[in-house]
Amino acid sequence: MIALPLTDVAAPCCSPLVREPLSADDAEQLAQTMKALADPTRLRLLSIVAASDGAEACVCDLIEPVGLSQPTVSHHLRVLMDAGFLTRSKRGTWAYYALVPGALDRVSQLLAA
Repeated sequence: MIALPLTDVAAPCCSPLVREPLSADDAEQLAQTMKALADPTRLRLLSIVAASDGAEACVCDLIEPVGLSQPTVSHHLRVLMDAGFLTRSKRGTWAYYALVPGALDRVSQLLAA
């Protein structure tokens, strides 16, 4: 029979928190944001818009690089807009999408806070 060492019963089992954890509301919001970013196509679209002149791109310039139909690309762009990463403006028949300044910074701040 193997004898196991006795532990001090009075010692705390867990480390105390050193900062405030995410609130339930912040966690819900961050989860929705992360879901929007968890798709490879949406990450590519966000990257293309961010790399475009003025961090803005026409939907017509986003279709070919991802190899999807215009309605599918528009769906992905809508998800990114709803998550607060992009804004949309209409010029004639085309829609232009722009990166929201600081949107990606907010995600990293929530994770680091």
